[in-house]
Amino acid sequence: MTKKELRKKYKLKRQNLSFSKLDDLSLSIANNTLKLPIWDFTFYHIYLSITAQKEVNTDFILNILAGKDKNIVVSKSDFNTLEMTNILLTDATKLKINAYNIPEPTEGIEIPYDKIEVVFVPLLAFNDKGHRVGYGKGFYDRFLNHCKKSTIKIGLSFFEHEETHFDSAHHDIPLNYCITPHSIYNFQ
Repeated sequence: MTKKELRKKYKLKRQNLSFSKLDDLSLSIANNTLKLPIWDFTFYHIYLSITAQKEVNTDFILNILAGKDKNIVVSKSDFNTLEMTNILLTDATKLKINAYNIPEPTEGIEIPYDKIEVVFVPLLAFNDKGHRVGYGKGFYDRFLNHCKKSTIKIGLSFFEHEETHFDSAHHDIPLNYCITPHSIYNFQ
């Protein structure tokens, strides 16, 4: 199956989820993150969910991070360069929905890539090797290439791994873990 076909398949699977089911599954994913050996770090990067795309609702994980007094980093996307700027999320951070329905900080304290220790990565599908299928713009591939090799990369998915083979490109960076409502995949 091609990545394009997988994108179509998993976007449709997500659209078929009710918002109530989506929240239940997202809460289960958040609870599964608590079982990972990742809580001794300081800087955690997390994406802010695109509601229209029915992404995993990261609000639950944000609450866990805040409760553990972690430094939370979110991104601002530049669709001209396809790069992301990392901004520290504070009580004073103002968020705005951009033209692509992505909640983003309007301004704030920029955090260098080498400070980020854990990244929660959005995806549409993933395989048993830790390779993921995203939306196809390569934002996270570029972002993860800037991070340290030791940065822990955690995918979040409503669905279990894709059994159909799909190709990964040389620039694709595999995940260390992927969390679903029912499983924790460890690719290390």
